[in-house]
Amino acid sequence: YMSVIFSKKCEYGLQAILYLASRNEKEYFSAREIARDLKIPKEFISKILQSLVNFGIVGSKKGKNGGFYLAKNPNKIRLIDVVEAIDGLDVFRTCILGFPDCSSDVPCPVHSEWGKLRTMAFDMLSSETIDQFTEKTLRKLNQL
Repeated sequence: YMSVIFSKKCEYGLQAILYLASRNEKEYFSAREIARDLKIPKEFISKILQSLVNFGIVGSKKGKNGGFYLAKNPNKIRLIDVVEAIDGLDVFRTCILGFPDCSSDVPCPVHSEWGKLRTMAFDMLSSETIDQFTEKTLRKLNQL
């Protein structure tokens, strides 16, 4: 479901945020560690983390003992914030088939069905915060 709507970068970004939230707040994690633990290519995760730093969701500290960390409390980070930082929110505003003039007056073939799904997805992503998934994330990471 998520991969239909969001890019692979966005999926990896969500995984990285959940990873950081499930770890000790006082620690820093290198892109290499995060990539290794999540089995994500390091080149990908470095760019994604930089986008999240630019958006103020993730912080970074340079140096030998540096790395990445959550810049906000996990209960202040909504899933939609991560989506917006990486993919933007156009998927919730534009036609999923790419028709520029798609509207309620001139609908594309999937306009009404997509509209319902889009609203449900946006509402869920806007209401759920990262801290709500920490325990499930820890269980998933232990399976990797």
